[in-house]
Amino acid sequence: MTAPSMPRDTEAYARGLALFERLHGGHSGAGLATSRDELCPDFLTMTMEWAFAGVLDRPGLDLVTREFVIIACCVTRGYLPQLRAHIEAALVAGATREQIVEVIVQTQFYASGAAANNALGVAAEVFGLQA
Repeated sequence: MTAPSMPRDTEAYARGLALFERLHGGHSGAGLATSRDELCPDFLTMTMEWAFAGVLDRPGLDLVTREFVIIACCVTRGYLPQLRAHIEAALVAGATREQIVEVIVQTQFYASGAAANNALGVAAEVFGLQA
C-alpha cells in the first residue's frame, strides 16, 4: 500500500525546481534528491517546495553565502554526499575553490580536524585533484 501523495504547491514547486536545476543539474545533488522518488515521492516535493523555494530562494543572503553555510553544516555533521553536492552547487553559484577551502578550514576548530580533513578530501575530488 502506498502512502497518499501530499498536495503540491505548483508555483513553489516550479520555483524550487528551477533553482534546484540551476545549482544541481548534472551534478551529484540531482541523484541525491531523486534517489528517494520511488520510495517516497513526497520527499522530492518537500525538497523543492520547502528547501529550495522556501529557504534557499529567500532574500537576504546571496546563493554563494547560503552554499557556504550549507557546506559548513555538512562538514560539521559529516554529511559527505551532501557536502559533495553543495561544493558543486557553490561553484555553480560563483564561489571559488579558495573560498570553499577557507569555509572548510574555518570549521576545523568547531567540527574537528578530522571532519575538516575528510571534507578537504571531498573538495579535492570535486576539484579534480588527488584526494
